[in-house]
Amino acid sequence: MGREGRAAAGRPEGRAAGGAEDGALLAVDVGNTVTRFGIFSGADLTGSLSVTTPARLTADEANMRTGEALRALGVADDGSGLSGVVLSCVVPALSDAWAAALRRLSPTRPLVVGPGVRSGLRMRFDDPAEVGPDRIADVVAARELLGAPVVAIGLGTSTNFEVVDASGTFVGGIVTPGLALGAASLAEAAARLPSVELRPPARVIGRSTRAAMQSGLVFGEVARIDGLLDAIARELGAEAPVVVSGEGARLVAPLLAHEAAVDDELTLRGLRLLWERNRG
Repeated sequence: MGREGRAAAGRPEGRAAGGAEDGALLAVDVGNTVTRFGIFSGADLTGSLSVTTPARLTADEANMRTGEALRALGVADDGSGLSGVVLSCVVPALSDAWAAALRRLSPTRPLVVGPGVRSGLRMRFDDPAEVGPDRIADVVAARELLGAPVVAIGLGTSTNFEVVDASGTFVGGIVTPGLALGAASLAEAAARLPSVELRPPARVIGRSTRAAMQSGLVFGEVARIDGLLDAIARELGAEAPVVVSGEGARLVAPLLAHEAAVDDELTLRGLRLLWERNRG
């Protein structure tokens, strides 16, 4: 069985986070570009969906979006089928609106991931409060799925590396511009460069401007990730299993020289684990 299969099969069960008798858990991950909703019955993710993250949002609008997501995921839009809610939001301007909206739906106080939340992680970070809630969720999920050491790579607006050493300690990470951000920056800053679809071209040496840009963006990202994984291994003193998540995961992972599991729902799984560790 490949590492992707092992990651899915090795999904932690733990104490039920909700079930037929006490409802489902709603996990909401508000990113800079995409907002994801996930519904859990116990440890099982029964459904998820993504919507675009807006620049501005009122609590009423967040409530409407959540109701629509719940209906799409087969849960009553008034929250009556929920046992709890957990929120990660990396956009400060939207945090209050989402928290207020989710308080209306949750039968218990929503868990908003941030400073003071119990993660079960030992952290070797100068200021743990600087670590975004999505990064914490990714580390928690990656360590639970693949053990330690482990490297979790999130491909979104930024490409984030989260590193856990052999003792299970979160020792820090790496943050670089993401694939889509790189493509948009090229098209905006250079008048003669077009917007291109993010996909690997047939060869590294492009025979057109579009192919050359696709090569630089996609193969350049792959080379950067492989190079940074080599550097991480040298610093840790050992190779670590790798799990990749986010919008570009299935594009990039097959091209890597390093074996990597793909888990599109890593952050949502980490949010469930955080909710478990903070119940009551």
